[in-house]
This record gives sequence, structure tokens and C-alpha cells, in this order.
Amino acid sequence: MTQQPARICILGGGFGGLYTALRLSQLPWVKQEKPEIVLVDRSDRFLFSPLLYELMTGELQTWEISPPFEELLAGTGVRFYQSVVAGINLQEKQVHLQDSPEIAYDRLVLALGGETPLDKVPGVVEHAIPFRTIADAYRLEERLRTLEESETDRIRVAIVGGGYSGVELACKLADRLQERGRIRLIELTSQILKTSTDFNREAATRALEERSIWIDLETAVEEVSANTISLTYKGNTDTIPVDIVVWTVGTRVPDVINDLPLKKNPKGQIVVTPTLQLVDQPEVFALGDLADCKDAEGQQAPITAQAAIQQAEYVGWNLWASLSDRPLLPFRYQHLGEMMTLGTNNATLTALGLKLDGPFAHVFRRLAYLYRMPTLEHQIKVGIHWMTRPITDALASLGQL
Repeated sequence: MTQQPARICILGGGFGGLYTALRLSQLPWVKQEKPEIVLVDRSDRFLFSPLLYELMTGELQTWEISPPFEELLAGTGVRFYQSVVAGINLQEKQVHLQDSPEIAYDRLVLALGGETPLDKVPGVVEHAIPFRTIADAYRLEERLRTLEESETDRIRVAIVGGGYSGVELACKLADRLQERGRIRLIELTSQILKTSTDFNREAATRALEERSIWIDLETAVEEVSANTISLTYKGNTDTIPVDIVVWTVGTRVPDVINDLPLKKNPKGQIVVTPTLQLVDQPEVFALGDLADCKDAEGQQAPITAQAAIQQAEYVGWNLWASLSDRPLLPFRYQHLGEMMTLGTNNATLTALGLKLDGPFAHVFRRLAYLYRMPTLEHQIKVGIHWMTRPITDALASLGQL
């Protein structure tokens, strides 16, 4: 009687989930040991989220930063299900999907990422736009285009959150809207980019000031309506008119993870061992935004794409090792530096002893992210497009003369 192959079920197709699946497909499985690998995500497309801002300025197109899973997984043997995870039964080792059959597993990978909490302030759910997914970018694009095509003299945008996402988005929108834009960046603490380096913070502050972006520090949002935002600074509350509110504050784990009876930290993240396994259930791995991970040196892994990509290498290896009686490897995080986009053709970079900002940092950032894209085929496709686009744009301009 032929024994059924083990099944690895990966929930979430972000950096952690997709890169784990791709790593698993590359490992040297013995034929009789090769497992069935299933990847589940609610979207039909992967998102290279650090480049999401470039959609707002037209610097990049959707296909470049968000290719379909079916395209990325072609030839890997990984099966893809587009569905929403409705529940997880750890005792029965089953995943429940909306409108799909249950999936039994031998190994489970939790990589569902985080969500932007919108229910902390009145009116945010109804009137603010988060900026985390392709759908969010499309929603913001539609609103911007409507205002740009209107007779409105000034397009007033309030961006809540002075972290990486808020700062990067503020610079991009200012470059897009130019003189019509009135951008306001709202931060609850006393400084922007509080977890970043001084170099990056100073470069970002210059970029914001050069674009006349108003920065509200130590300011809390009290309420958001269809066309106003109420802000409190030093005990005084003002309600000001606004056309768009973008919410970039915070992250939380999905409800399906909250419902699991697992060891978690105060933020709701799952506590994992250095091998990225659950404390009491070694057949389950977790990585990315929803994992509280300290590496082999006791170093806390940050909630970044860089960390998730590195974790995926270890999760893939450790899944292979656990199914082939080999020793598992403890995760070792390597901080490779920081990169931020600060408007069109402008960025900042701190890595490997280098500190750059401006056009050179912009080019380096693009090349670094091109290298990090999930498959060689997509890297080549995008790289050729980036090299030839200036030529095609120039020819198009000549054709209009």
C-alpha cells in the first residue's frame, strides 16, 4: 500500500508564506519524501509591498509589483488556493476555508501577516483609507483621480502616522499633486520615524520640508468624518477640512489567529522558538508580522519584509529537515540596513556602512528590490522593462510632437 505524501499547508502569500513555498520547492527532496505543498491566500496576487508607493506616482505598474501567484508558482509543484481562512483546528490538523473544502495538514505554516486597525478612533472605518494592500492603493487612486478631475483648487490630504509608510506616502503624494496638494502628516509622538536612524530621519525631514508637507507632532486624532478630521494638540482640539484621510498607524494579527489557544505576547503575536516553531506544537511554524520571534542570539526580529524573507529561508529548511530526520537550524537575523523612498527619483539608504540619499540611493533601492523579487523569471521581466522604459517613453514623447 502506497503511503500518502506529507502535506505542508502555508497560510498567507506575503513575503513569509510565498518565499517559504518557493524555498521548499527548491530543496533536495528524496522522491518518496517529497511533500504536497499548498499555499493559501485571499488574493490572487502577491504584493511586493515596499514598492506599493510607486503606484501612486505612476513610476511602476501593478504587474511589476504584484504578479499573480499562478505565474510565480508555475513549475514549482506548489498548489495555490485563493480563499479566506475561516478557522484552524490544531487538534485535528485541519484548516477551514470559506467556500472551499477543508485542508488537512501534516505541517502548518502561519504567515497571514498583519492588518491595519481602523476601529480605535470614531469615523476611521467609514471614512479613512488604509495603505497596505493593492485594493487600498486602488481605492486611494480612485479618490485622487476624482479630485484631480474636479474643479477643486486644493486637494487636502491628511496622513495619520509618521512611521515609514506615512512618510514615504506623503512624499509620493506631494510629488504627484504638486501645487494642488496640501499634505499634512500627523504623528502622536514627538518625532517622525522614531525607530529609524538619525541619517534617515534627517533626510526624511528635509524631503518633507522641501515639499511643504505640514508635520503635526504630538497630535492625536479624535474623529474622522466625510470631509473633516479632528486633531488634539496639547489639550486643544481643532476640526479642519480634509478631502482624504489615509491611515497608516499600527498593525495587529488577524482574528483567525487571535482565536487560537496559543502562547502570545501582549500584542497578540504568536511566541515562537528560535527554529520558528510554536512552543507546544512543533509541527506548526509561524513567521512574519504575526510571530514574536527572538533568534538564536536572543535578538528580536523586527516586523519588516527583510526579516520575513530571512525567516522564510529558515522555515523552508526546517520543514524539510523535520520531514527528513535532519537537525533544525535556529534562526539568525541579519540586519541589512534600511531603505526608504522619499518622492520621485529620491530615496535614502543606510546599509553596509553606506549612507546615501538622493538619486543614487533611489537607483540602489530599485536594484536591491529587483534582486529580492520572488523568482528569477519575474526579476528578468521587470529588469528588462525598467531598462527599456526610458527608451519607450522617449519614443512616445517624440511621437506626440
